[in-house]
Amino acid sequence: MHPKVLGPLLAALMILLLAGCGERMELHRDLSEQDANEVVAELAGKHIEAQKRLDKNGVAVLVATRDISRAVRVLDAAGLPHRSRSSLGEVFRKEGVISSPLEERARYLYALSQELEQTLSQIDGVVVARVHVVLPERIAPGEPVQPASAAVFIKHRPELDPDSVLPRIRRMVASSIPGIGGADDKKLAVVFVPAQGYRETVEMVEIGPFSLTRERWQFWQWLLGLCAVALVLLLGGLLALNPGWRQRLFKGAGGMKPAPTDPA
Repeated sequence: MHPKVLGPLLAALMILLLAGCGERMELHRDLSEQDANEVVAELAGKHIEAQKRLDKNGVAVLVATRDISRAVRVLDAAGLPHRSRSSLGEVFRKEGVISSPLEERARYLYALSQELEQTLSQIDGVVVARVHVVLPERIAPGEPVQPASAAVFIKHRPELDPDSVLPRIRRMVASSIPGIGGADDKKLAVVFVPAQGYRETVEMVEIGPFSLTRERWQFWQWLLGLCAVALVLLLGGLLALNPGWRQRLFKGAGGMKPAPTDPA
């Protein structure tokens, strides 16, 4: 192909490629593969395209800059990505350092809360689970021992019925924390808070079997128009650089004769 045609054509193609890619922004980083997949799936359900990128410390999720606000609100309503939690084995991993009784107690409380939160998060409909534990403690010598207590916070979706799961949650937590089993209800508080679901406020455009946001539909309209302009410029350049084609085209157009008509 002639260089005078090849240069503008390559420039037009580069413009199309850059326009099609768009600028992307990092939404989350250092995620596990499972958490990244859950984030991408949740965003895809709300018509937000996301990409995964493998980094040194995990997986990063990227979205288009124009979708960053919606993506944050969607994930916040879904409780994603899940907060990373430490197991008992990780908290009490041997490191060759002797801990004080107070440090050991704090680590035990933290690990116990993490384990319970992880278990409660597996219940269908639970968005966020938090557990706060207080173990039996003697405030001062000669004083009676303060009994253990716990507070459980559950943020849930509308499909979860608190009345149906409350007895099971109380039983599980009471059986997991020393000193709470058999205690009165005042020592174990469970609070349910309904999560505010994400409400789609973006106008969608239906194109046959496809559903696009109005912004994306306008982008594709602009891209198709740019392709049409590039095609016209390409054809014009080819005709300008090939006189033979232009002469044959004009000769064919000028040589056309009207069809004969029958005399009346």
